[in-house]
Amino acid sequence: MDLKGKKVGIAMSGSFCTFDKIFKEMERLAEAGADIYPIFSDAAKQIASRFGTPEEYKKRAEEIAGRAPVMSIEGAEPIGPKGYLDVLAIVPCTGNTAAKLANGITDSPVLMAAKAHLRNNKPLVIFISTNDGLGMNLKNIGLLMNTKNIYFVPFGQDDWQKKPNSLVARADMLLPALEMALEHKQIQPLLLKH
Repeated sequence: MDLKGKKVGIAMSGSFCTFDKIFKEMERLAEAGADIYPIFSDAAKQIASRFGTPEEYKKRAEEIAGRAPVMSIEGAEPIGPKGYLDVLAIVPCTGNTAAKLANGITDSPVLMAAKAHLRNNKPLVIFISTNDGLGMNLKNIGLLMNTKNIYFVPFGQDDWQKKPNSLVARADMLLPALEMALEHKQIQPLLLKH
């Protein structure tokens, strides 16, 4: 399905090492004609890291999307009743965010956006990025994979020798995963070599 004219929520949680790739994919989304709605988790809006500052992230998201990111739970809540997104992606989705989503915890703008969006039976796409995806978080990923209207960007082990439990989605697969999710289909193959 073509992304032109589609309203795409991009909800960013705190896996900062992926942000540069995510912003490049947001640019590709904009070039494809998507209408982008950025949403920041508390970590994305507050934590400075060696990868950048919240101010830099906010500025870049706003430049690409043409609108300021939603940065509060109350700002994300209307996504449900207004139903204005066609698809929402948690990009990246940390292990912490995945665990909370799988267990119904709604304590950040990203999680509220996901809860609000799912109530409308619309697709939610997960771009997993976690150091414990094959550890403590495997059960949560499994729960999410078996949940109606949740789809995944293909992922794999990014460094199986040094970080054997780490999983990261492939950034270049985000757009095709969104297109398939809009048809309520999981893009395949799901598991990839990095």
